[in-house]
Amino acid sequence: MMALSVDTAPAEANRFEVMRHAMVASQLRTNAVNDVRVVEVMARVPREDFLPEENRAIAYRDTLLPLPGGRSQNLPLATGRLLTVANVRPTDKVLLIAAAGGYAAALLADLATSVVAVEEEPALAALARTALAGYANVEPIEGPLAAGHASEGPYDLLVVDGAVEELPAALLDQLKPDGRVVTGIVDRGVTRLATGQRTEGGFGLTDFADIECAVLPGFERLRTFKF
Repeated sequence: MMALSVDTAPAEANRFEVMRHAMVASQLRTNAVNDVRVVEVMARVPREDFLPEENRAIAYRDTLLPLPGGRSQNLPLATGRLLTVANVRPTDKVLLIAAAGGYAAALLADLATSVVAVEEEPALAALARTALAGYANVEPIEGPLAAGHASEGPYDLLVVDGAVEELPAALLDQLKPDGRVVTGIVDRGVTRLATGQRTEGGFGLTDFADIECAVLPGFERLRTFKF
């Protein structure tokens, strides 16, 4: 007697949906991710689609997930807090640094008018191009994270989905006057989330939460030698 083949795709999709809503309820709503638009889009966008195949089963864990090239996928909470504090406007042109597989870009696509998503790790950039193929207002760019993508600027908002020791002038110069920034920062081994704004008087960051955050390569502060 021939065995019947069973399509497991609907059950798998339902399992991911249950985990996604559990993430929203237990990780986001209880931890100051309170922008209704951000909550709604994170409840809808399938995070698993933007991860390598081997990590999709753990897509909704509240931990850093390993990625190719020694990179890590940022925590859902860290990304959610950054987007909440960014107060993304429907008219915003966004520069996203550290697109990874495209998850944050997909979230921003629903919140802003356009997104330029920069990723330097080739395997992640390829994943992002595939996963974001249906997002008409997102442009995936493969290139150095610290260089951004000046040719499409200036931008209203800079989102760095990870932690850096220092934001280079090359990125800040791609912002419009009064352009906003949200980023993770590394301060003496501790990662925090921070926000800032470019003004005629200069630029500074104010941290607003101590949260585990994926540390990004290429943003190390220049070390000075002491004798």
